[in-house]
Amino acid sequence: MMNIFLDANVLISVVNQEYPLFTHSSRILSLADNVNYKVYTSPLCLAITYYFSEKKSGTKMANQKMKILSEKLLITTINPACVKRTVSNPEISDFEDGMEYYSAVDSDCSLVITENLKDFYFSKINITDCEGFFTNYINDL
Repeated sequence: MMNIFLDANVLISVVNQEYPLFTHSSRILSLADNVNYKVYTSPLCLAITYYFSEKKSGTKMANQKMKILSEKLLITTINPACVKRTVSNPEISDFEDGMEYYSAVDSDCSLVITENLKDFYFSKINITDCEGFFTNYINDL
């Protein structure tokens, strides 16, 4: 069983069908239906995704997309301890990325998938982009 965490930019590419990334990101999101994977995201990533979905597709469609995502994905917790670890880690310069990271760690994720690899330079767990996920972690999808 592999626990993976999806950053907001991966989710946004799916809900807004942003090509060429959509080709890989939608396949990664579909792993939520695969018993060999637990696919997580954070409430913060969902909020960011909603914002960009609403801008592109309107409120009604954005709400529908969030309903589907919240039913498909496991959702991490961002709690006071997560916030405290983020602000006390001098390596972290982006508060949002720090909270996402620690929420992934607290959910035992072994991998963060993001299109902004440099945002997680401080990570102690593996980080990859969507294409790298298929190159390095998946052989037969």
